[in-house]
Amino acid sequence: MIVVGLLVGGLMKLVGEIPPVLESKIFFLYLLPPIILDAGYFLPIRQFTENLGTILMFAVVGTLWNAFFVGGLLYGVCQLEGHRLVTVDLLSCLLFGSIISAVDPVAVLAVFEEIHINELLHILVFGESLLNDAVTVVLYHLFEEYSSVGSITVMDVFLGIVCFLVVSLGGIVVGAIYGILAAFTSRFTSHTRVIEPLFVFVYSYMAYLSAEVFHLSGIMALIACGAVMRPYVEANISHKSHTTIKYFLKMWSSVSDTLIFIFLGVSTVAGPHEWNWTFVMATLIFCLVARVLGVVGLTFVINKFRIVKLTSKDQFIIAYGGLRGAIAFSLVYLLKTEHFPMRNMFLTAIITVIFFTVFVQGMTIRPLVDLLAVKKKQETKRSINEEIHTQFLDHLLTGIEDICGHYGHHHWKDKLNRFNKKYVKKCLIAGERSKEPQLIAFYHKMEMKQAIELVESGGGAKFPSALPSTVSMQNIQPKKPPQDRALPQLSKAREEEIRKILRTNLQRTRQRVSAHHFLFSNCSFCISFISVINADQTKFPESVNMVDEFGKKGSQSKASKEEEGGLTMKVPSPTNQRKDKTADEDNDKEPQQRLMRCLSDPGPTAEEEDEDEAFLP
Repeated sequence: MIVVGLLVGGLMKLVGEIPPVLESKIFFLYLLPPIILDAGYFLPIRQFTENLGTILMFAVVGTLWNAFFVGGLLYGVCQLEGHRLVTVDLLSCLLFGSIISAVDPVAVLAVFEEIHINELLHILVFGESLLNDAVTVVLYHLFEEYSSVGSITVMDVFLGIVCFLVVSLGGIVVGAIYGILAAFTSRFTSHTRVIEPLFVFVYSYMAYLSAEVFHLSGIMALIACGAVMRPYVEANISHKSHTTIKYFLKMWSSVSDTLIFIFLGVSTVAGPHEWNWTFVMATLIFCLVARVLGVVGLTFVINKFRIVKLTSKDQFIIAYGGLRGAIAFSLVYLLKTEHFPMRNMFLTAIITVIFFTVFVQGMTIRPLVDLLAVKKKQETKRSINEEIHTQFLDHLLTGIEDICGHYGHHHWKDKLNRFNKKYVKKCLIAGERSKEPQLIAFYHKMEMKQAIELVESGGGAKFPSALPSTVSMQNIQPKKPPQDRALPQLSKAREEEIRKILRTNLQRTRQRVSAHHFLFSNCSFCISFISVINADQTKFPESVNMVDEFGKKGSQSKASKEEEGGLTMKVPSPTNQRKDKTADEDNDKEPQQRLMRCLSDPGPTAEEEDEDEAFLP
């Protein structure tokens, strides 16, 4: 897109036209918000919160290090180079360093989505590019004000720190307020489904504009708004509205991304330039050195507190993925020439750094990822079994933290989830879905998705349309969906096939859910679980074979028939004691064995996974 912009700008120069320049107001008001909203609305919350400390270290401390390192060394170069740069003062160099040090989220998204890097590295670099906006905005306005005043006191430095907290936290608060308003409004749109996507876009844009009016971080406001509203809005809106929001945001962000890079190329041809070899090359070298030193130094500190350490390969990708983009270009374009006479030289240096990071680093990062054998993203679909085990581990770690007396992030996450379930969901989610457990809600979502995929994949291809079905798919669903969620009519054979699949899926899910609820019915299960493991680890079976509902028929044994009803504890009745002493001992061991099997159940066997592959995500 940058090359296309360069060609368009060159053709306009040849025919005598003046190429348009990417104005800062157009960029910040119209082109940037769709990209940030798309990133915030579909942000992986779990991965983001689990790595929030590492992201904040890179975003805040790393950006401050880059700004002062690059700005201080450039000031030294300007003093050594001669009379051509001697007019550049320290505040101007620090302002330039604060602009050029921030990683650009638009460039990171454009590159990292193409190389399919693993989730950890992607969320670290992308999260840093989102959260360093507050640091960049504060430093930019501070150094701009300091340049006009001329003198700095200790009080000014203290006010600058307070300003950073106000800008970052204020943007989050503004975004959260508009996100709650959007979720509350979506509760009353059941009769007007057409306007549901409109509220999502309008409230998000209002959050961004409100933050910018008060000179807060608009990017932080958009991220907070999208992340807060999504779980409640998706519980209220229809399936068609969800599809509209998803694809419209993707289309809108792609258009904005394309226009930004095309205008960046056109502005390179049109914009006023002042080339200085010393300043430009020093800026490029200092940016690379500061990025490498910052990542290595911060990772050395971060790895002392992380369970999953960042390897040397991870550090290389994080340092190499620090791309610059149109945000730095637009911030420099906002500078006034009367306060910064070397503005054109700053603009030329930033365009050079942008081109180097996008073309050289962006084009070579994929071969380097393949060469270093860095782990890539695994394209897997979530299953109900994975969701059960994820919640099981969350509850288990929370219980262990409570037993140890350590209030870690699992403890506070559990407190937040309880508060959300008890108060927030009742206010923001309409109908009975506010009381629906998370596991059941996920199952309903997965069931609807898989039914639609089955219909789209082969519902109309195998059977002629001249044989319409007299039974609607709505009769198969556990709860009757709204009118706009109704599926196309199927042939009888196809509908019976889907009905059989959904019925079996529901039966297995109920078995797993009953076992899941049994495990967490008592708060003291953690202690008994740990004590049983320490007492005798050899009693745990390696695997538990589930009954194959499809293949096995009347030749099943009595024990298999009992397992078919689900995993339950059966205590022997005293009135039915057997005469045989050996049988009595077996019956006495039965509850303990079944409890062990519940706790050590690894999930379905390989044979069942092959059967589930057709209809489980």
